[in-house]
Amino acid sequence: MKTVVFLGAKNIGLRCLQYLLQHTASLQVGVVAAATQPNGLAANKAIGELCARHGIGLIDHLHQIPECDLILSIQYHQILKPQHIARAGQIAVNLHMAPLPEYRGCNQFSFAILDRASEFGTTLHRLEPGIDSGAILFEKRFSIPPQCWVKQLYQMTETASEQLFKQHLADLINGNYQPVPQETLLEQRGCSYHYRNEIEQIKQINLNWSAEKIERHLRATCFPPFEPPYALVGSKKVYFTLPENETETA
Repeated sequence: MKTVVFLGAKNIGLRCLQYLLQHTASLQVGVVAAATQPNGLAANKAIGELCARHGIGLIDHLHQIPECDLILSIQYHQILKPQHIARAGQIAVNLHMAPLPEYRGCNQFSFAILDRASEFGTTLHRLEPGIDSGAILFEKRFSIPPQCWVKQLYQMTETASEQLFKQHLADLINGNYQPVPQETLLEQRGCSYHYRNEIEQIKQINLNWSAEKIERHLRATCFPPFEPPYALVGSKKVYFTLPENETETA
């Protein structure tokens, strides 16, 4: 029986852990430790409760990761360093909810809309030193609908990510993969990296922009319940607010 350490958060992390625990017998694996993000989200609390019901200990720090066969990271908030990755004897895997190497880092959904991208996706890749730079193991890609809003793209990617995880979990455990180094795809696909604080920059709307650019920034950044996009009138923020259904459908 192989051993797994699960690092996960948010709804996608909860659903992937649920699936993993439902299939431990058939997959011949045991989850020996887990971690989630202690920020009060209902999904993260549910991950902790699920682990408690299954007798899985929660770790507070990455240095507490025990030796295991696999580490599975699903929307986990901390960056694993080489000494953490090395705790997995077989492989450490991350689910990155974006296509690679095109969109590394954060807020990838917003930047895909700003870039007028026609395609998006989700990726299971090997954890290696560097952020979202490890070899691709499996991926799932799909077309972005015309006039797509960021919340809609997030929901589409979340659904595709759950499907990808379920489809290839057995392959990950059994070693049935051929890693594709991202460096071999850079010329064909391109590459970008976005930092967390960039979202604040693209939320600020310049009213002198064209109507198309303003509308594109609105679609890229209007994601309730987060702070909405805004224009500065003097030193005051004037927010753009839209009906909820406008942020979900094309």
